[in-house]
Amino acid sequence: MMLHGLVIQYQSGFYIVETPIGNLTCQLRGRMKKGPRQGDLVALGDRVLVTPLDKTTGMIESVEPRTHLLSRLDPTPRGLYQQIIIANPDQAVFDFTCADPAPHLGMLDRFLVICEKQGIPSLIVANKADLVTPEQAQGLFGHYETIGYPVIYTSARLGQGVEALRDHLTGRLSVLAGPSGVGKSSLLNAVQPGLGLAVREVSQATTKGRHTTVVRQLFPLLGGGYVADTPGLRALALWDIQPEELDGYFPDLCDLVSQCAFSDCTHDHEPGGAVLAAVQAGRVHPERYASYQRMRMGNDE
Repeated sequence: MMLHGLVIQYQSGFYIVETPIGNLTCQLRGRMKKGPRQGDLVALGDRVLVTPLDKTTGMIESVEPRTHLLSRLDPTPRGLYQQIIIANPDQAVFDFTCADPAPHLGMLDRFLVICEKQGIPSLIVANKADLVTPEQAQGLFGHYETIGYPVIYTSARLGQGVEALRDHLTGRLSVLAGPSGVGKSSLLNAVQPGLGLAVREVSQATTKGRHTTVVRQLFPLLGGGYVADTPGLRALALWDIQPEELDGYFPDLCDLVSQCAFSDCTHDHEPGGAVLAAVQAGRVHPERYASYQRMRMGNDE
């Protein structure tokens, strides 16, 4: 009897799979390991078919087709290896601050491009909103709302935006990412008591050193759904995006490109450039344009 399951944890070659009969500690069936490997066979968030061996263990027989994934390429002596950070996320939640520290919007723009490429919906959390005025917060993140990205302004200290964030997380598999020092643990604790502490403990254990056992885990929400903390997402580069296709992943630029006078326009200096004209007219935010140019030149930090 095979069961459908969800991979909710990985550690040292063992997978915890959530199934209708409970969580099973599983390994891969031998035939799955045969042949050359160019990437992870099974990843966190994968939907799999499992054969139970007893009440607590099982064998993963196959992986169901993935809808989306976030991955990175790691160089190895045998070539590039695709490490899958998470499979099948319903959304990516990017936690950035309004102040203390100042928001790294270039990093946010890189995250958004990666998710546009993979077709993953994005949600922006503008945390520590109590440290600035509403007008200042809008000045930092309001242009993302104009583009079409949902933005939730939050303060764990005041409880601002916590209910709205909880609603967005419930019932979904959400990937969390953002720079350090943004107050993610406090915010998650406000969403669900103890959640931030659990995420932080696993994250700290994973990043203590090269010989530390890596634990990847989905954290369940009381109302349904999971959150996955992904420290590795900070290191993702735009490895499979060519400069000439980059504007397709900037929703605020893509419709302007066809209006440029030259088909190979770099949107930097050419006469008749619709993108540059929109920036100069204030229809495209200057920081978004600066991020685009950095990524196009290969400097996506």
